[in-house]
Amino acid sequence: MSSQQFTTRALCRSVVLAGCVMAWPAGAAEPDATPVVAEVTASTTTEQMMTQPPPSEPALTTASITPSAVLPVDETAPPSTAAEAPHSMVASVDRIEILDECPDIDVCVDRYLWAMYERAPKLDKIRETERRVVTIKRKGRMVKVTRTFAKLVDNDFTWKDPKAAERIGRSMMEYVIGGMDRSFKLKLFHTLHAAEAAGLAPGITSGFRDDYRQEIASGLKAATNRSYHGGSLRGGYGHGLAADIVSVNGATRAQRWVATEQLWKWVDANGKTFGIGRPYLDHDPPHVGPVDGEEYAKHRGAAVKVAAAETKKHKRIAARQEHHAAKRAKAIRASALASRRTG
Repeated sequence: MSSQQFTTRALCRSVVLAGCVMAWPAGAAEPDATPVVAEVTASTTTEQMMTQPPPSEPALTTASITPSAVLPVDETAPPSTAAEAPHSMVASVDRIEILDECPDIDVCVDRYLWAMYERAPKLDKIRETERRVVTIKRKGRMVKVTRTFAKLVDNDFTWKDPKAAERIGRSMMEYVIGGMDRSFKLKLFHTLHAAEAAGLAPGITSGFRDDYRQEIASGLKAATNRSYHGGSLRGGYGHGLAADIVSVNGATRAQRWVATEQLWKWVDANGKTFGIGRPYLDHDPPHVGPVDGEEYAKHRGAAVKVAAAETKKHKRIAARQEHHAAKRAKAIRASALASRRTG
């Protein structure tokens, strides 16, 4: 068995990707004949025990899922039919499932992250300025002046990624997910999957962004070619090392905002376990990146904190020395002036 097949098999065993079926070469025996048993959590009575499928049906190896409900038995059916038919389980609608074959890790990860991207609304608030003529009282007279007013307005940026993808001739999935660095995608996958397992509902609002996509971005953002999302100075396509994540849990924006803050706090507490962190915290809260990357080290690394503390210390010492030097110079001038007067 190749290392790729072993790694893929391990992934399919360890993650919740319903329908992640191993694809083995024709005629090759599967190294481990022990089936992966689906872990199903449900309260059942003795009369509602699930029966095994008929031997003639092919057995499928699927990942474990957590059901949210048990379909009721049709009470109008004959007693013998109701007793023989197994109860169907349905997975929670809040969990991402990819019902397809999983020939390798990259396919599973890309599809999972793409599903996360698709389900997240692309909405935010941006600051807009407006100039209006107002009347004010100045020196006892009423005069008209122009004032600038700023306000936060809703911004729908759903159109931006499709436009950027079309511009370079790629599909949306190839652009948004395929443009990210492979190692970062694996870390992001494990982080978001663990967040789902913790009862959260993460979604991705932004993945890879090239220079053009960064240029048309709104609000707080890096320079066009310096974005860690995939700016040309960071390596461009295939080297994106950042994503923006929010929660999709909630019927209103206010509810989703509360859930999103909970998601960010969870990432702060648990993300390092999977290699993911928020470099800017409240300065740019949705932004996540690898903790072993340049961006995180620059803004959150221990060495940076120590260097910042040392810089502040040196500045305080320099300011104190300048203050003492100024006092000495003032005393000398005062003494010289007094000596001249007495002479």
